[in-house]
Amino acid sequence: MKFIVLFISVLSITIMSCDNKKETSKDNKNTQESLVDTNKALLRHVVLFNFNESADYEKIEEIETAFAALQGKIPSIKDFEWGVNNSPEGLDKGFTHCFLVTFGSEEDREKYLPHPDHLAFVKLIGPYVEDVTVIDYWAL
Repeated sequence: MKFIVLFISVLSITIMSCDNKKETSKDNKNTQESLVDTNKALLRHVVLFNFNESADYEKIEEIETAFAALQGKIPSIKDFEWGVNNSPEGLDKGFTHCFLVTFGSEEDREKYLPHPDHLAFVKLIGPYVEDVTVIDYWAL
C-alpha cells in the first residue's frame, strides 16, 4: 500500500509537472528551447526501480517482460530499452533496474501516462517495488 501511494504521487507529480512547467521553470524552458528543436528531438522517460524483498527472481523477470511489452501495446512509445545496474561507483541508492522509454513529443508522453496498459503495469509492480524514480528530459 505504501508503494501504491508513493507511485501514484510520483505519477501525479509527473503529470502536474507538465502543467506547471510554464510557471515553475520559465528560465529552464527558455534555455531548453534554445538548445532543443522539439520537432526533431526525442523525449526520454527514465524509470528506476528499487525492488523490495518480496520481489523474487521470477517476479522481477515478469516485471521486466511486462514493461518491455508496453512498446507493442502503446503506439506513442517510439523506443524502449532497459538494463540492470552494473556501476562500480556504489551510488545507486538501491536502484537496480533502469528503463528508458522514448517518445517523439510531450503529447506522446501524455497519451502514455494514463493509457490502460501503462496503468495495469503500475498495478502489477505495486507490491514489488520499494522505490521508483522518474526523470524526463529532451535528448540534446
